[in-house]
Amino acid sequence: MAFAARRKPWLFQTSILPQRVKRVFFHDKGLSRDFWAHIHYGNLRCDSQFSERKSKRYLMTTSVASVSLDQLSIDTLRLLAVDSVEKARSGHPGTPLGCAPIAYLLFNKLIKHNPAHSKWADRDRFVLSNGHGSMLLYGTLFLSGYKITLDDLRSFRQFGSKTLGHPEYGWPDGVEVTTGPLGQGFGMAVGLAIAEKHLAATYNRPGFNVVDHHTYMLCGDGDLMEGLSHEAASLAGTLKLGKLIALYDDNLVSLDGPTEWSFTEDRYKRFEAYIWHVQRVLDGNDLAAIEAAIASAKAEEGRPSFIAVRTVIGYGSPRAGTNKVHGEAMGAADAAATKKFFGFPEDRSFVVPDDALANWRKVVERGAAQEAEWNKLFASYAAAFPELAGEFERTQAGKQAAP
Repeated sequence: MAFAARRKPWLFQTSILPQRVKRVFFHDKGLSRDFWAHIHYGNLRCDSQFSERKSKRYLMTTSVASVSLDQLSIDTLRLLAVDSVEKARSGHPGTPLGCAPIAYLLFNKLIKHNPAHSKWADRDRFVLSNGHGSMLLYGTLFLSGYKITLDDLRSFRQFGSKTLGHPEYGWPDGVEVTTGPLGQGFGMAVGLAIAEKHLAATYNRPGFNVVDHHTYMLCGDGDLMEGLSHEAASLAGTLKLGKLIALYDDNLVSLDGPTEWSFTEDRYKRFEAYIWHVQRVLDGNDLAAIEAAIASAKAEEGRPSFIAVRTVIGYGSPRAGTNKVHGEAMGAADAAATKKFFGFPEDRSFVVPDDALANWRKVVERGAAQEAEWNKLFASYAAAFPELAGEFERTQAGKQAAP
């Protein structure tokens, strides 16, 4: 499918706000953010300022055909989420719009996984702790080639559908854990990282790292507000879970409004106190900066990592940067305006450009090669340590030892 829907060359920095909004203020522990909207010849232009530094300005391209392949792939994921939530008339479009670059970077470039075999033992794990943004995960799994279809996205939040309001383990394929109550996914991610460290200590031998994977987690303000996240984070620091990487959707907005109304602690110092490696990325659309932060996190083997990524909830929509894109469908007019912003046809839904899908699906071949390489390693391991290999396979299958 090829198309080149025109988009106006809007000048933006970080967000779009409704025309009725003149100024909205957020403040977050030393990082002040001031959005304001300007109406110029019928177009909406939004700017933002940071007290610590000024953001770059970007001139939007004139057509989808001229957008980079990375950007087209990200925007495809964004709009699948918008269309799914809109069709269901229920859901959370804000998180996918803001966090799609993170999901794309992880699944398309960084995470070790095989969509054709979602239960491969040494895959990296991904946990969407802010499970209300489930369409971010479902759209990512579909585009990556897991056993989930476009029709499954169309039936989001419907009776009997695979695509539930919050992700549930194995339903659909590729969902690692159930993340309903906030904070639950945070605790489970810590548990997965503990399991990886225990299995590596039990089964790895010199030259045979048969257990060697990372656990990635995306979490939000609601997760960090829950007491469970405090306890789990403290334990993770104590256990020095260096292969646990938490990406925090730091968007300054909660369901009831700006986070400063109900969540004022310094999250960065909090995680430093837990003995975590803490980093900040000031632009959630900056793939290079996010990738560099993750590389730094992977290099830090003695501490879990916390990466606060400053995103814009509902990025690209008329409701961006507000709680009005948190937990409800945007409505036909705002959904169309969002598509217009990204240069997609305003009158069509569930559009998946061929180039974007082909780019996402590159991971299928790469993942199969990664698993094949691991299988060769495990075969050599089994020849050298047959008893350990047998025990590993038995425990991975969930079987008890013979009496």
